[in-house]
Amino acid sequence: MAILDLIGSSPKFRAVLTDVERVAPVDSAVLIQGETGTGKEVIARAIHEASPRRNHRFVALNCAAIPSALLESELFGHERGAFTGACTQTKGRFQLADGGTLFLDEIGDMPLELQPKLLRALQEQEFERLGSAQTVRVNVRVVAATNQDLAELVTKKLFRIDLFYRLNVIPIFLPPLRERVQDIPLLTEFFVAKFAARLNKSIELVPDEVMAVLKAHDWPGNIRELQNFIERAVLFSPGSVLRLPLDLKQTVKQDPESGLRTLADADREHILETLNQTNWLIGGQDGAANRLGLPRTTLIYKMRKLGIETRRSVAARRIRPLANEACYAAASC
Repeated sequence: MAILDLIGSSPKFRAVLTDVERVAPVDSAVLIQGETGTGKEVIARAIHEASPRRNHRFVALNCAAIPSALLESELFGHERGAFTGACTQTKGRFQLADGGTLFLDEIGDMPLELQPKLLRALQEQEFERLGSAQTVRVNVRVVAATNQDLAELVTKKLFRIDLFYRLNVIPIFLPPLRERVQDIPLLTEFFVAKFAARLNKSIELVPDEVMAVLKAHDWPGNIRELQNFIERAVLFSPGSVLRLPLDLKQTVKQDPESGLRTLADADREHILETLNQTNWLIGGQDGAANRLGLPRTTLIYKMRKLGIETRRSVAARRIRPLANEACYAAASC
């Protein structure tokens, strides 16, 4: 299948790839549903790249990122003078995608008052730019995506039922990453190579214990969260071995049977290893904080939170009993 890089071999992801192969050759509308960060735009691009439209443009628009007052212009374009600030005639995304694919992300955030015009553009492949009475005809395939339950929005009268049926000709459901645990090593390897090249670093090993933690985490942000996590890990790993970054707040679920560690456990081990390498020097150019890419005060805070005592505090605790004994002896005399 001549599509973009799609990483994964789990049964649920292979089922998605099968759907992509089936829907790519036809022009029917596709509605991709899934949690935030599951890769809906990647699948939309894969459908485009595997379709006869691959030699034309793939145009994406996030409906939630554009103010409602400007969304109609973004979709359909406008004439000069159509509104304040409209200095020239501007083509909308539908016209820019002529012959290709238009990807409408976060379609559930489409304003209700704009939905009839979108429905007409989908059904008739024609529309009028803002400020114009001239009809523009296009040949566009629309792939929409949402992390919302459109059927529920329909029952609440926040989404038109006719537009829902027009978009939902071919539904594709993307599984969350927690249901694709088998794919995490492949995705990790892909992201490590990507960010190591971008950051001009050499990461040659992902330790088994690090991979175990990655596989056990729930990843509520899905693939996007994993990608950002690996980027930080590559950035802060001091050598050729991938280390877990220290700023991930969530911890994985503890498994008593497997003895799987939390991310806090891994952070503690990483800090202790770095402290031993620097002979417990925290600050300065050769200190642990600099090696970990953290401010000195931040590292001290993390050490206290993780129960790691500095040598100074340990030494102070050893001195106090001696001082007490000296005081007792003096009092006895």
